Amino acid sequence: METQFYFPFGQPLKKVEQKDKSPKEAFVLGVYASAVHARWTDKNGKQKVSALAVASEPEIFWRGENAEEIINRIHIPCELGKLTLPTDKKLNGPSGRALDDKFLKPLNLTRGNTWLCDILPYSRVNENQRNAIEKHYTKELVEIYNLSKATIPIFDKNELNDNKRREEILEELEQSKAQKLILLGDLPIKWFLNFHDNKFKSLSQFGDTAEEYGKGREIKINNRIYNIIALCHPRQADRLGSSSTKWGQLHDEWIKTKTNHSNHL
Repeated sequence: METQFYFPFGQPLKKVEQKDKSPKEAFVLGVYASAVHARWTDKNGKQKVSALAVASEPEIFWRGENAEEIINRIHIPCELGKLTLPTDKKLNGPSGRALDDKFLKPLNLTRGNTWLCDILPYSRVNENQRNAIEKHYTKELVEIYNLSKATIPIFDKNELNDNKRREEILEELEQSKAQKLILLGDLPIKWFLNFHDNKFKSLSQFGDTAEEYGKGREIKINNRIYNIIALCHPRQADRLGSSSTKWGQLHDEWIKTKTNHSNHL
């Protein structure tokens, strides 16, 4: 799969997974890998796309470091303009920054003692990205300038229902030696946890009140007991794009509770 799909201007799709595989205190399960985004302007400096996905993120839950260097390494014919950092620099790595600041920190965790994982360890494009590609990275341009076709698939939730991938995640979880499992949003619950404990299929089943949200539960997975903490996805917690007000507010309250508790220790 790693060389089967390509971003606009030729970067291959790469698998994004945990690099430091030493034992950890906690294991975080997200949904799918993000991408590096660039601003594409034509040769006259007119913007064509404000944030075009051009490469796989260099590490799981990337924080946006070195985005400009990554973008600068991507070749684009002079006649087609240039790729630069998006005007809004927050577009690269927002979920990674939110994970650190609004999930790991309140739990007194760091990247050093946490194993990160996604159900789908590859970048995907959303409908807006696909529309931008079809409008500006046309078949005519690909043929004229001998460019790679842009073939990164649109995200499809059905991809998450994959028994082989579930086995791989279980292997990672057990390899991590973590006793705490943090699930980000509905999809890790539905497509991973539910296959080990079918009482839970969504985040709301863990509790959608300030008293219940983020409360740890002991759940058995493959004959091991884990402290499961189900939280909203970082996009919800940090109000990134379309997001649920309810879950964002519950997460804010959870952070306050955790912070107050730490301050009183």
